Amino acid sequence: MSLTTDGGKSVSVVEAKGLGLTFKTADGDVIALSDVNLDIRRGEFVSFIGPSGCGKTTFLRVIADLEQPTSGTITVNGTSPADARVNRSYGYVFQAPALFPWRTIEKNVALPLEIMGYGEADRRERIRKTLELVNLEGFEKKFPWQLSGGMQQRASIARALAFDADLLLMDEPFGALDEIVRDHLNSELLKLWAATQKTIAFVTHSIPEAVYLSTKIVVMSPRPGRVTDVIESPLPAERPLEIRETPEFLAIAHRVREGLRAGHSYEE
Repeated sequence: MSLTTDGGKSVSVVEAKGLGLTFKTADGDVIALSDVNLDIRRGEFVSFIGPSGCGKTTFLRVIADLEQPTSGTITVNGTSPADARVNRSYGYVFQAPALFPWRTIEKNVALPLEIMGYGEADRRERIRKTLELVNLEGFEKKFPWQLSGGMQQRASIARALAFDADLLLMDEPFGALDEIVRDHLNSELLKLWAATQKTIAFVTHSIPEAVYLSTKIVVMSPRPGRVTDVIESPLPAERPLEIRETPEFLAIAHRVREGLRAGHSYEE
């Protein structure tokens, strides 16, 4: 996890200034994001936490050029989200694995590489490396329905990593998994982050997950989504699961909880 401490961290990967997004609906305007100011730097693991409907996923979609802001500015690697999309600057992991059931795991991982025009030999090598990174070597010929939910999500992560984008956007990828599998995948994700040195933007509803994974935690308010606190984690890079029982971990979790309360996160 060297990029969390070296000079490369000073480089902005995502920078939002006064960002707002209002949806026009038949029932009137819906303000999804309001005056969001945030800087995500190279090598950081940034988690977004807040109540349902607070704009966490919307912000990720703005980064990915899937939604367009109605006010303010945002850059991704110093360019517009549209240019970043064209430049394939990010990989996106959705809440559900979204794997094609008729394609094997290796064929699912290969899909973006096929679309991007990578040659067959290059595709094979990238598939091998990414499946090894997510501990799915030996499952190349399996179909998604032959794998557990956790393994399917790891295959989805491998697909997002296959073309080696510097930024990984993860929209609550472990939310549907049981606690034991989730703990294991959290630990595996930290190892993956250390091995790849990617910048990760991660949406979650879980306070322990946000604190365990992150170098920075962004606490958001209910709609209209605003950033109410940005917490820089003092936890060490090496994080065994047992760290969640330490006073330092519990203190950060308490601050996150207080930030959610301050934003009236339990009110509809």
